[in-house]
Amino acid sequence: MKKYIVHIKFILLILVIAFLYGFAGKRNASRKIPKIDVQFTNGKNLFITYEAVNKLLIQKLEGSEMQSIESLFLNNLEEYIEKNKMIRNAEIYRTVDGNLGAEITQREPVLRVVGGTDSYYLDTRGEAMPLSVNYSARVPIVTGVSACKDSLVVLANKIRNDDFMKKQVIAIEQVEKPESCEFNLKTRVGDQVIVFGTIGNFDTKKIKLKAFYQKALADKNLQEFDTINLKFKNQVVCSKK
Repeated sequence: MKKYIVHIKFILLILVIAFLYGFAGKRNASRKIPKIDVQFTNGKNLFITYEAVNKLLIQKLEGSEMQSIESLFLNNLEEYIEKNKMIRNAEIYRTVDGNLGAEITQREPVLRVVGGTDSYYLDTRGEAMPLSVNYSARVPIVTGVSACKDSLVVLANKIRNDDFMKKQVIAIEQVEKPESCEFNLKTRVGDQVIVFGTIGNFDTKKIKLKAFYQKALADKNLQEFDTINLKFKNQVVCSKK
């Protein structure tokens, strides 16, 4: 008899555990989302704010605080957020405590295109990106975009990824030539025009430019020059004002 009692108690224990587990699961499924936690993965310079992302999520959920977690479709939320032209990628997830989390990767501009009444950014992939009322990126300016757009974006990315070039170059001029895509660069220090040529041999040209600046600054005659030509092999050709 005792043996049967032990078995019965064991079965009852299993049933109680199953009931509690099911009850907890059902309760969790019907819990309301207490808050949305938005995190940005790439920097503090926000082209779109935490509040704006939060608002987009709430709009999509039609009042997410009144909606159960089980009714959320996270992939749909990600696709909706990624339609915003300031956002490259969105990862939406549910946390263990019932919150909704969002990891946002912003698009990163490398150029600002100006011309006429229109002004916008080109991002690292060469895609158009609107200006932001929240933050103005310190990137080179270019007037319009020609058939050399691909080379232009490659050059802008190389400038962005080099501390020296990033600080010095404030504008890029596209030199229209049927046979090649060539560029001139406008400098921040010295107010010179750098005749850069094509994007080929970028690193070699950068090294020559750094060497020129080091010597010119040491000789204190940088302001005497108006153009710095890097197109010639193993030399820098300058013209004076």
